[in-house]
Amino acid sequence: MSELSRRSFFGTALAGAMMPAVLGAAETEPPAPKLFRNPYVYRFMIGEPLEQLPLYVNVLVVRSGKEVAIFDAGFGFNKNPQMGWMEQGLAMAGITPEQVTIAFLSHGHSDHIGGFVKAGKPTFSNAELHLLPEEVAFWRSPEPDFSKSKRDPKPLPGMVRDVRAAFDALGTLLKPVQPGTEFWGGKIVIEAAPGHTSGHACFRIRSGNEELLHLVDLAHHSLLMFANPEWTINFDHDPVVAVVTRKKYWAEAAAKHTRCYGFHLPWPGLGHIVGTGPTYQWWPERSMWG
Repeated sequence: MSELSRRSFFGTALAGAMMPAVLGAAETEPPAPKLFRNPYVYRFMIGEPLEQLPLYVNVLVVRSGKEVAIFDAGFGFNKNPQMGWMEQGLAMAGITPEQVTIAFLSHGHSDHIGGFVKAGKPTFSNAELHLLPEEVAFWRSPEPDFSKSKRDPKPLPGMVRDVRAAFDALGTLLKPVQPGTEFWGGKIVIEAAPGHTSGHACFRIRSGNEELLHLVDLAHHSLLMFANPEWTINFDHDPVVAVVTRKKYWAEAAAKHTRCYGFHLPWPGLGHIVGTGPTYQWWPERSMWG
């Protein structure tokens, strides 16, 4: 798969996929506030389609009583002047950045870490940001190894500088944890899912007997990486490991009928993986509008 252009990636994010999904994770949680949504704009072409694939950007927010967790934070505010959507989306869910009590970073790519820093300071000042130590080690190493990646090498030095600057801005809020670490009494578990990056993580969110698996960047398209899990994207740091990880998660999620959430899958990113291998399908949940 050829590397998608940055312009195409931004354009898809601007289509409105940044509004966080909000899940209740406790039976004692107060009623969710009424959501007032802005109008949606869907741009499409009748002819002369571009040879590019759209990528969505979905940010997951989970509320349990007075606790609020955010999983990745989209693009940075400084990179795109229109990226006030994170705060807008939270406001529409009745949440301010100060009310976010815990944060999670799957990996250091700009569309995931960027929103955690605003004007050189942490966006969520009351939330420690948890990630795997392998991810910190990669970006902090003297010469991060991209030798197995197929992406254009030209922007890599700037990308490394941006990630390190974000780590520096987050300061003591940045908290590396080991795979399997549990939060909120076991309601949230961080898992190692390497390949896309060395320390790429997935997350399991549990409520009662139900479970949601956050796939993050195990898939970048609702068809390609399910129909053939061996297809990769140029953004993968280690495509071979990414394929092994994806096959493992696909087989498990399909066998257990696990409800899943995808950062780059069509909004709102919820669905199931169906199939018995070697091919699978992404089966999206029906969206409820109102």
